[in-house]
Amino acid sequence: MRERIAMLDCARGMAILGILLMNITSFGLPKAAYLNPAFMGAPSLADAWTWALMDMLAQVKFLTLFALLFGAGLQMLIPRGDRWIRSRLLWLMVFGLIHGIFFWDGDILFDYALVGLICLGVIRRTDSVRGLMIGGIALYIVGLCILLLMQWLLADAPPGRFWTPGVADRIYEYYWQTTGGPEAWRVRLDLLQASFMSLAAQYGWLLAGAMLIGAALMRTGWLAGAMPLAHYRKMAALLIPLGLAINLPSVAAQWQSGWDYRWCAFLLQIPRELGAPFQALGYAALWYGFWPTLGGLRITRYIGNVGRMALTNYLLQTLLCTLAFNQLGLFMAYSRAELLLFVPPIWLANMLFSTLWLRFFSQGPMEWLWRRLTRLTGGPSPSLAR
Repeated sequence: MRERIAMLDCARGMAILGILLMNITSFGLPKAAYLNPAFMGAPSLADAWTWALMDMLAQVKFLTLFALLFGAGLQMLIPRGDRWIRSRLLWLMVFGLIHGIFFWDGDILFDYALVGLICLGVIRRTDSVRGLMIGGIALYIVGLCILLLMQWLLADAPPGRFWTPGVADRIYEYYWQTTGGPEAWRVRLDLLQASFMSLAAQYGWLLAGAMLIGAALMRTGWLAGAMPLAHYRKMAALLIPLGLAINLPSVAAQWQSGWDYRWCAFLLQIPRELGAPFQALGYAALWYGFWPTLGGLRITRYIGNVGRMALTNYLLQTLLCTLAFNQLGLFMAYSRAELLLFVPPIWLANMLFSTLWLRFFSQGPMEWLWRRLTRLTGGPSPSLAR
């Protein structure tokens, strides 16, 4: 059991570290740059290749892996009781609101907590693994179909500042990002409201689907590392190329079209979303399949420590990045390719901080606060292996 927990911690740590590969663009450039490398006109060749590689290897993949693991975590927490779990998720929503309004507009905590509350009831009431898996796949397909519907309804509309911001839009975003205070809080609140609409309209379906699939895979023991090593290696060899093959035509088509809003804002996002679960599970399978070798490495223990303190490390990334880009004036000072140079030092900070902290404490500071608040409102729960 202890080995399985270590594998889950490492997979969670890998997800947290991998998410930064995409978030670094949101920290250092205007919001439009996240999906559109041509937000200011034709990108440099280095930026275009950076976008393509990150789209193939990281974009959505690590978020999907985190969603799968989040659903697996809900399954593991079921014995603690609905009241305790709901309290835990409600406090995560509070953290997400504070994070999203006062620190950074790219928060995912609120979304995961809200969708997790909905998925909790489904997981508890669905007895069969097959039913849970089918339900998750169905919800995910609904999310993809909604993207197709949005292509039909919205593709001919003007792109707007969220795809191609004008000079005034970029100046204003630089202003509120670097000035902070009430003006930034107001803008982030508006962005949070837009995020809620997106969650309800489309993204929430994908997120819920991934969580239910993750819960089903935890029930089978797949995400707990219960399958033979050969199985995981075969799945990695199948799923990672499959995800890449699904995504590659979309990447090529977006580049060829010059990231034209009409095709790239919705339609050409679908292959990436479709291939992401395969690739995310492939990454986990690759990790699990070589665990006897990887598990003994020092770097693996460091990544596992990041996973044990996932909430703390996610917020630590925000603190470090907002300090660098918003407070020290580095926002919009670097290209997409150059921003990747900031990622390894932040990864190192995550790993070193986690390792040093866990030498003295059993859980991260935010994890400790989260547990205390959950106990305060949800009551005590049985002591379970995590």
